[in-house]
Amino acid sequence: MRRYWIEKKDLFQDQVNFTGDVFHHIFDVCRQDVGSKFEVLTEDSKAFFVEVTQVTKKSATARILEERTIPALKTPHLHLALSISRFPVMDSIMEKAVEMGVKSIQPFFSEFSFVRKDEKISANKTERWDKIVRSATQQTGRGDLMKIHPAITFDKLSTLINPNEGHVGLFAYEGSSTLSIKEYVSTIRGQFPQGIKDIWVIVGSEGGFSHKEVEELTKLGLHPVTLGPQVLRVETACMVLVSVLKYDFDLMC
Repeated sequence: MRRYWIEKKDLFQDQVNFTGDVFHHIFDVCRQDVGSKFEVLTEDSKAFFVEVTQVTKKSATARILEERTIPALKTPHLHLALSISRFPVMDSIMEKAVEMGVKSIQPFFSEFSFVRKDEKISANKTERWDKIVRSATQQTGRGDLMKIHPAITFDKLSTLINPNEGHVGLFAYEGSSTLSIKEYVSTIRGQFPQGIKDIWVIVGSEGGFSHKEVEELTKLGLHPVTLGPQVLRVETACMVLVSVLKYDFDLMC
């Protein structure tokens, strides 16, 4: 079934109005017309099954046939802190992270980031990421939009994690590490028997982390985790870590 993301303001009692970019995408690009039936999703985790009743040159109207609530993401929520990689790699990670149920992405600048200054991330790039998130959300049927935070410096990463409140974190490290992802999960489960609210997964860019950055992350109480002897690409490492955590914390359904 086709799904499209709309703004809540487009809902009016028992109907939906389509204008602007949303109208263009649904009716010009996807060729929907009078009589077409599909779902529209909104930011409050609602899905509406609708039937198109009217289409003009610049707007359309559909009546709501059914309404359902989309289940929220289970906890612990997974957050991905990502050193800014090459932009095509970032695009791919954004899309797959939505599909994998990541709650938010925090880009940051590190010594080996592809770009190291905020002004290098243009408004066009952030707009493209927003479009990628919306498109992937439509495809998966999620009830929320994955949040992409503004990029921050490496020094500000420490403000993201507060272990006292059930927030934990790890970082993928291609250097020597004796802690596997399986051992990490076992360790943090024992440390927080009351439950974990958020897990931060911190991944470096193509150059990984510098020795200084590894030391700083370790001082914060974060665990360097190995994914085995093979060196993985950035996008692969992100998806492996998220997949393992989803499985171990029963977030697959």
